Amino acid sequence: MRRTCSNSGNRVVDSLNTLGRSVRLAAAVATFSATDIVRLRLPVGEVIDQIWRLFKVTALPALLMAIPIGGEVSVQVGGIMDQVGANSLAGAASGLGVVGQGAPMAAGLLMSGAAASAIASDLGARSIREEIEAMRVMGIDPVQRLVVPRFLAMLILAPALCIIIVASGVGAGLAISANVNNVVPASFWQTFGAFATPVDLGFSVLKSVLFAMIVVIIASLRGLEAKGGPKGVANAVNASVVLSVFCIFMTNLMVSQLQTMFFPAQLA
Repeated sequence: MRRTCSNSGNRVVDSLNTLGRSVRLAAAVATFSATDIVRLRLPVGEVIDQIWRLFKVTALPALLMAIPIGGEVSVQVGGIMDQVGANSLAGAASGLGVVGQGAPMAAGLLMSGAAASAIASDLGARSIREEIEAMRVMGIDPVQRLVVPRFLAMLILAPALCIIIVASGVGAGLAISANVNNVVPASFWQTFGAFATPVDLGFSVLKSVLFAMIVVIIASLRGLEAKGGPKGVANAVNASVVLSVFCIFMTNLMVSQLQTMFFPAQLA
C-alpha cells in the first residue's frame, strides 16, 4: 500500500515538473519571439523554410480530412432534414458543424499528428546526437535558434489550415446537398450565412492558433529532452502526439464553453 502511494506521489510530482518545464519553455519562446521581432533579428528565412516544410506535411491531409467531414455532416443531417421537410437547413448544419467544431479540430489533429511528429523527431535527433548540448557550449540558445522559428511558422500556418478545411468542408457539403439531397444552392448559402456568423469563424481560427501553440511547446519539449538513442526519439514522438491530442480536446472544450457563455448562438 505504501509503495502504491509512493508511486502515485512520484507520478504526480513528475507531472507537475513536466508542466513547469512546459510553462518555462512557453515563456522563453514568447520572450525570444518578441525580442527578436523588435530587434529585427528574427531569422525570416528559417521561418519561411519551416512554414513550407510544415505546409507540405499538413496541406494535403487537410484537404483529405475536410472533404469527408463536410460530406458526412451533409449526409447525416440531410437525411434527417429530408424526413421532416427542412432540406434548406443543410447550410446551417455545415455552418455549425464544419465551421464551429470540425475545422479547428481537424486542423488541431493534423498539427498534433503530422507537425508534432516532425518537430519532435527533428529536435530529438539533434538531442541524441548531442547537437543541443554543443549549441549551449557555443553560447547559442537552442530555444531561440530552433524552437522560435518553428513556433512562429506554426502560428502563421494554423489559420491557413483552418481556412482551407472550412472552405473544402463547406464546398463538399454544398456539392452533396445540391446533387444528392436536391437542395437549392441559394437556399444552402442563405441558411449557412444565417447560422454561421463571423464570430464562429473567429473562434475557429483562434482555436487553431491555440492548438498550434500547444503542439509546438509539447513537441519541442519532448524533442529537446529526448534521450536513449533512436528509441528515445520514437518515445518523444509518441508522447508528443498523445499529449497534444489530449490537450487539444481539453482546450477545445474550454474555448467552446467560453464561446457559448459570452457569444450564445443566434441568427446572424
